[in-house]
Order: sequence, then structure tokens, then C-alpha cells
Amino acid sequence: MRKWWPLIVVCAGSFLFLLDTTVVTVALPRIGADLTASVGQLQWVPDSYTLVLAVLMLAAGSLADRWGLRRVFLTGLAVFGLGSLACGLAPDIGTLIAARGVQAVGGAALAVTGFAILAASYEGRARGTAISVFFAVNGLGAAAGPLVGGVLTEYFGWAAIFFVNVPLALLTAMFAVLALRADSPVRGGRFDVAGAVWFAVFAASLVHGLTEGGSGRWTSPVTVGALGVSVVAFAVFVVVERCRAEPMLELGLFRDGGFAALVACAAASTLTFAALVYVSLWLQTGRSLGPVAAGLTLAPLAVASFLTSMGLGKVLHRFPPRVLLGTGVLLGALGCLLLLVAGIAVGLAVTGIGVGIAGPAMGAAIASAAPPGRAGMAAGILTTTRQFGQTLGVAVLGIAYQAGGLTPVYVVAAVCGGVTGLLALVPRKQARIPVST
Repeated sequence: MRKWWPLIVVCAGSFLFLLDTTVVTVALPRIGADLTASVGQLQWVPDSYTLVLAVLMLAAGSLADRWGLRRVFLTGLAVFGLGSLACGLAPDIGTLIAARGVQAVGGAALAVTGFAILAASYEGRARGTAISVFFAVNGLGAAAGPLVGGVLTEYFGWAAIFFVNVPLALLTAMFAVLALRADSPVRGGRFDVAGAVWFAVFAASLVHGLTEGGSGRWTSPVTVGALGVSVVAFAVFVVVERCRAEPMLELGLFRDGGFAALVACAAASTLTFAALVYVSLWLQTGRSLGPVAAGLTLAPLAVASFLTSMGLGKVLHRFPPRVLLGTGVLLGALGCLLLLVAGIAVGLAVTGIGVGIAGPAMGAAIASAAPPGRAGMAAGILTTTRQFGQTLGVAVLGIAYQAGGLTPVYVVAAVCGGVTGLLALVPRKQARIPVST
């Protein structure tokens, strides 16, 4: 049983930070009423969390390779717990948005180190089982967020969705001290500060520009300026990384078609959870459902994703990752279309099956692509893509939602998933993350 202790700890930490990715979706109307916040301000409650996650995950992966996985994981739990406490105590919307950012700093450390710990702790069939369980819990945490948030918001108030994290983070940290063996840094060299800074500027300015534009202000100086800064920052980031002996991101990897398709699938799969933000808003504003009823309506995705990932563990090693990836993303796209013609329950269930297949397949592909000493970087690439994709997805789907309601949201998500799913099925050689010399 002790063999699976690292898996239990990692799943507990991942469940916490992923739950908070979507737990606020059903609480947004109550938060807006209590804190007198506009729709634009409310959009930053989920966006600030996912944006900071996306900005910091690459850096967290690099730090984990240099400082040790256990140390960064425990630090992440402490920061996440403190950030959760600050969220629950927030007296206004500005403080809440800032506290969500602090939460995400800890969440970034948990996301990257958790997956890297599993890759380092297990091999062969045990690794396949661990990755499948990990993604099953991840899917459950993200998809169950609306239900958990609905129950806590309706019966205890919106602050409860944050306060509940504090004792859970403390208990997880105590178990982690016993379950995770002390590890030594596996990568030398200086941390790529310049790369981390320029990537943060790029990500923050791009999402800010898209969010402002999605509110109908595409021609405003703020929107144009933010998007312009993102283009310049990205160009500088690429130049910096090409010149670094120990870069935060190995750019040469993206010349591999198989890995590029893997990253595209990771981004496309996050559109499902980005769409949940607007589905939840529609259920509560368009159909006048309460938080609990809205959360229960979204439950089929969580159940289907969890059961699929758990069942995949025993056979994950038998199939090429690209086949499972493509199948999972295509099923997610089909689920979005079924939301239009077959109802929410059927559409979410099919989407959940797709998520349950694609998640473990992505994890197995990334784990096998990472050479010794780059587990943190590999996990950082996967988690950054997923979180950055969701942040951009909330912004882009927000444009579609304001333009025509849920129908264009479903169509955009389905088209993106369909295209990337087909690309993933094209046979290519297995990706391998190169090591800088």
C-alpha cells in the first residue's frame, strides 16, 4: 500500500487546485451581488486564477528540476492554503481577484510537481495506472467544481468554497511529509529569469487584450496596446530562449510534428472546461436554476470523465498515445455538437468520456518524452498548455457567448476539437524532449 502513497498525495494536491479552477463558476452570480461587481470584473475571478497558473507553470517546472520536487510541492500547498484564506476574507472584488492570483501561485507548483513526482516514482504498467488515476482525479476535480461550489454557495455562502481549502491543504501537507521521499535537484545551471519574465509579460498582455476585446472594446487603446505588447514580448521570449544554454522552454521540441500535435490537443481539450463557465451562467440566468441545480446539471461530465480515466489505466500502455489522444479530443468535439441537438446530459457525458481518454494519453506521452532531469520541464509544458488554453478559451468563448449565446460557444469548441483531434491521428514518430548542451 505504501507504494501508492505518492499517488494519493499528488491526487489530493491536484484535486484541490483543479477544483478551484471551476468551483467559482456557479458562485459568480452570488459573488457579483455581494461584492457589487460587473460582469467584466467577475470574468477576472476565474481568469486571474487560470492566467497566473499559465504564466508560472513553466517557471515552476524549471524550479522543481533545480530545487527538488518535494520542496516545491510542499511550498505550493502552503501558498495555496494562504491564498484560499485570503479569498474567503476578501471584502471587495479587487481583493478577491488578487487573492485568486496568490492561490494560483501555489496551484502552479502543485500542478507541475505533482505530475513530475508520478513520472519519477513509477515505471511501466504502474506508471500507466498512476497516470490514469491522476487524470481521473483531475477530471473529477475540475468537472465537480460546479457541483461542490453550488452546494457550498447555496448553504454556506460563496466564501465557503475558499475556506474549505485551508484545512484540506494542511492535511495534505502533513501526509506529504511522510509519503514523499526527499529528493535532490536533478538539473544544474541558473534559473532562466529573463525567459520567465518575458513569458509572463506575453501571457498576461495577450489574455488581458482578449478579455478587453471580448467586452466589446476591440478598438480601445488598452486592447490594442495589450495585444501589441503580447506580440513584442513573445518575439523577445523566443530570442531569449534560443540564446540560453539552459532555457526554461526547449524551443527545438516544437519542430517535432508529433509533439506539436500533442500540445495542440492539450489546448483544444481545455475548451470544454472554458465552456462550462458560460453554460453555468446560462443555467442560472437563462433558466433561473440555483447553484446546486446548476452544478447537478453539469455532473454528467465529471462522472463520465472519472469512470473513463479509471478504466483506462489497465490498457493505457497497449495503445499508441496519438490514437487515444485523437479519439479523446474528437469525442470531446462530438459532445459539444450533441449539446446542441441531444441535450445537456448526453452532450456532457460524451464530452466527459473524451476528456477521460485524452487526459491520461497526454500524460503518458509527455512522461515518455521527458529525458532524465527534465521531468519538471515536461510537466510544465503540459500543464502550461492546458491552463493557458483554458484562460484563452474563457476569453475567446466569451466573445462567442456575447455574440450569440451558447450555440456559437459549442460550435467554436467543436471545430477546434475536431481539427486538432484529426491532426493527432496522423502517424508520426514519438516526440522526445531534447537536452540542451
